Amino acid sequence: MRLILAAAVAAFTATLAAGAQAGVLDTVKQRGSVVCGVSGKVPGFSVPDAQGVWSGMDVDYCRAIAAAVFNDPAKVTYRPVTTTERFTALQTGEIDVLVRNTTWSFTRDVNLGLEFVGANFYDGQGFMVTKDLNVKSAKELNGASVCIQAGTTAEQNIADFFAANGITFKQVVFESSDEATKLYDTGRCDVYTTDTSGLAARRTTLSKPANHVILPEVISKEPLGPAVRAGDPQWTNIAKWTLFAMINAEELGVTTANVDEQRNAKNPDVRRLLGSDEALGNERWGLERDWAYRIVKHVGNYGEVFERNVGTKTPLGLERGINALWSKGGLMYAPPVR
Repeated sequence: MRLILAAAVAAFTATLAAGAQAGVLDTVKQRGSVVCGVSGKVPGFSVPDAQGVWSGMDVDYCRAIAAAVFNDPAKVTYRPVTTTERFTALQTGEIDVLVRNTTWSFTRDVNLGLEFVGANFYDGQGFMVTKDLNVKSAKELNGASVCIQAGTTAEQNIADFFAANGITFKQVVFESSDEATKLYDTGRCDVYTTDTSGLAARRTTLSKPANHVILPEVISKEPLGPAVRAGDPQWTNIAKWTLFAMINAEELGVTTANVDEQRNAKNPDVRRLLGSDEALGNERWGLERDWAYRIVKHVGNYGEVFERNVGTKTPLGLERGINALWSKGGLMYAPPVR
């Protein structure tokens, strides 16, 4: 993990020495697409189907940016990046935005020249085991072998958890989540650990999903969110307010189905969000006044995106929980559009 971080810091330093790249919006417009760095291997967040059609929460965020910029959610180039290359890919300009189940942390925010623009999924690290192991709590895993993907925050989290509870474990580290999942599925490890959303996603790919259970402990805070390169406030604002617009739209009851009707709503907050009254798109901002309308029209509000990709009616079957709106007991809260 330290070697990966050191390499990322070195790449950022080299980028600064060469002159920070600016004007991402202009580059995106000239290219004709937004280049999004995604995992490509996490069901519910980013994965292509057999026809190459992408879907997932992270994918929908990329589509929302394209909708805001081009009025066309299809103008996205998806670039799968691994945990070890994701930060360098962003720093060097290979991608315009990183949306890859990435935890917003102090070290990454301060040392790598990134700007996290918010959390699009609040998560925490958990544990998955087979039912045959017959354990009900992670505190019963003394001496267990644990599959962990390299280059993630999971390595330090699990070491801290086991040390705090006075139990031991055998760490089995793999370079890719595919490898870790495969070997866990074949019994190479007793336990698989990652973010709980990732566990739910990976469980759907196992040979016998019903034979596996996610234990109740959540041992860390993992606010997952998009990141852009530092030094371009215009692009940072676009990435930030794309997410905020989707959250505000849900709070205001604006959906894909009613967004056209809502453009004529009496509620001034709705009218401002959709560009019906105030011109919140301008030269400094770089987008048209109906940028948020485009997002909801083409992609939907935050709640629609959640339910479509990871909600209770999907194979992942996740409840909103802490990802519910703040007004419904969750953590999803966005600054007002005014």
